[in-house]
Amino acid sequence: MSEFRVEQQNTRQQRQIKIRKNLIHVAIGAVLPILILAIWQILSTNGSFSASQLPPPVEVVQAAIGLIERGTLWQHLAISIQRVLSGFAIGSALGIILGSAVGLSKPIGQLLLPTIGALRAVPSLAWVPLLLIWMGIYEEPKITLIAIGAFFPVFTTVAAGLAAVDRNLIEVGKTYGLKGIQLVRKVLLPAASPVIFSGLRLGLAQSWLFLVAAELIASSMGLGFLLLDSQNTARTDILFMAIILLALLGKLSDVIIATIEKRALRWI
Repeated sequence: MSEFRVEQQNTRQQRQIKIRKNLIHVAIGAVLPILILAIWQILSTNGSFSASQLPPPVEVVQAAIGLIERGTLWQHLAISIQRVLSGFAIGSALGIILGSAVGLSKPIGQLLLPTIGALRAVPSLAWVPLLLIWMGIYEEPKITLIAIGAFFPVFTTVAAGLAAVDRNLIEVGKTYGLKGIQLVRKVLLPAASPVIFSGLRLGLAQSWLFLVAAELIASSMGLGFLLLDSQNTARTDILFMAIILLALLGKLSDVIIATIEKRALRWI
């Protein structure tokens, strides 16, 4: 009984230590945003910039509240999140499939890498006219452009991760009778999982970057549309709000992927 109580006490202490570490981590991470916010407030009120160039933080908050009261902000957020998730799902799936093929087969790598490497150098906006001609002005070209953005980092990291797996591990797996899909599932994927998750995080970040270019394609909703519309109407407060929301959504999605990665790798 006493041993059980000691174990419970040790568990509580470990949880408390973990909570303290997390709080310290959050506090350190909050230093720079608070500093930026303070500098922003000073520069927007001491005459260094006009209100049209750099609105005070409170005006940006008021702009967000105004859009919330009109019920339009949630619509812009929902459509942008839907586009990013759809494009990321398609692009990352293709990246994993082709990256796995390249990482596991040198002939396939020799066939695909030169072409994919050349396409990777094409700027995001260069795809817009072609996608408009092929797919029109609705959701298909927007999601396709985001998928293109997600594909390349996932493909590159998956191919590199699988190619870099220690060949000794593969030989050990073969000695235990593993081959084909079983060898990939039980040896190659677990060994390359950290690199694959890094690629997924990069692909998701790239999806948010490509979102703005995607929503320049005849959009009437979304955060990219808000950026363009606020520029045309000289609403710098809404422009700053859209930029901040993109940053927060990008960070939140990265935290979600990192949490999934941590739990997934724990079971491998």
